[in-house]
Amino acid sequence: MSTPGTTGTDDGAGDGAVAGTVDGAAAPVHARIAVTGASGQLGGRVAALLAQAVLGADLRLVVRAAERAPRIDGAEIAVATYGDLEACTAAFAGVETLLLVSAGESADRVDQHRTAVTAAAAAGVRHLVYTSFTGASSDAEFTLARDHGATEDAIREAAEATGMRWTLLRDCFYLDVLQPWAGEDRTLRGPAGEGRCAFVAREDVAQVAARILAAPSAFAGRVLELTGAEAPTLGEVAARLTAATGLEHRYVDETMEEARASRAPYGAPDWEVEAWISTYTAIASGALAAVSGHVAEVLGREPLRLEDVVRA
Repeated sequence: MSTPGTTGTDDGAGDGAVAGTVDGAAAPVHARIAVTGASGQLGGRVAALLAQAVLGADLRLVVRAAERAPRIDGAEIAVATYGDLEACTAAFAGVETLLLVSAGESADRVDQHRTAVTAAAAAGVRHLVYTSFTGASSDAEFTLARDHGATEDAIREAAEATGMRWTLLRDCFYLDVLQPWAGEDRTLRGPAGEGRCAFVAREDVAQVAARILAAPSAFAGRVLELTGAEAPTLGEVAARLTAATGLEHRYVDETMEEARASRAPYGAPDWEVEAWISTYTAIASGALAAVSGHVAEVLGREPLRLEDVVRA
């Protein structure tokens, strides 16, 4: 059975990074940068890029369990969960720039995010960079993007009250999750129809985030739409996965009833099943089809393609 389909943007959502650097990120930097979710795929990659490319980077890695923190010479380790105001405030104390990687999907994710934002403001963080999602709003077709819309509101409110600067990185679905979505039978299933989606490589998101964290002032108050350079249909994705891997992939355009039935064996709560299905209905709606030039603007190169991620 194929994977039900989730955002592919949150911390720890699969593997598939492509090697890269943040060339020319900044001159020597001594202000403290904190990276949350540093034990996950995105946060860990951002931390590694900063350690490699930014001379004198003062890094603090914020994780839920110290033993899972990546080993980076000279980096501090802080343990906190987003729902713990006291622990987050301590973890963010003395931080100039903070990467707030969105939490994994949960019924209380917005409350967790609001607590973390409150802690960042209380700790005196001067610039908060948040990994949001394309079309984040209270009425987004992709239901989990509503969490991101509420979090963006909380960030703006905190900034208005404290003067904290912010940058929002609205990532589209990751290219990296397409093979996991297809599962062992290499079949993408969902009611996406002929809708298009501007999938982005996690590596590109990590490199953009690292570049901004190294020199945030130029990006203050900006909302960056992080997409790939193209927006394929899931049928086109299946054909390209077949060509890139040599293994046949296919796409099955489910009805809503079929989508619920195929996900029923997972035993997930209704809100989560509806979120999984809305992954595909959001694609069908056209809400995720727009291609942005922001990755190229920040990195000075074109975004990675599906084939690049598959090769990695």
